[in-house]
Amino acid sequence: MKIAGFASFNYTDISVNVKNESKSEDTGTNKNEISDEKKNDPQKLSPDEKQLVAKLQARDTEVRAHEAAHQAAGGGLAGGASFTYERGPDGKMYAIGGEVPIAFREGSTPQETIANARQVKAAAMAPANPSPQDYSVASSATTMELKAQQELLKEKMQELEGQKEYATQATSQA
Repeated sequence: MKIAGFASFNYTDISVNVKNESKSEDTGTNKNEISDEKKNDPQKLSPDEKQLVAKLQARDTEVRAHEAAHQAAGGGLAGGASFTYERGPDGKMYAIGGEVPIAFREGSTPQETIANARQVKAAAMAPANPSPQDYSVASSATTMELKAQQELLKEKMQELEGQKEYATQATSQA
């Protein structure tokens, strides 16, 4: 059985859009350009900008917790998290999406493969709100587990056939 590969948990299903390329009529400057004044003093942000910063902060916290859950449950099969960032009106970078790679490892025995598949599935479903990609990875892990269980069953059937043959031979020699 050859089940091996690499997948990643990608958490970008919710987006906070701060890109506004319109020019300000009074100054002619790009609204994406953040003044040093706003960077150094968050109190100088408009109410809309403050609301956007709050949304970005909440999203950043949610994304980091989501990816941390994958890493914790994935153990040695999970890699380091990488993030997609967006700059807020305060000049700070906020994580708005993330990804944790996970290795689909085939074990040297069907039992090891089953254990690895279960760990991948646990890692995929670890966050409080799994994304569609998380469900897809869990589904692939379930398929991997089922194939390993089929192989294990096949091995046990062959073992029983061998025992039956041995018993038949022993009975006929007696």
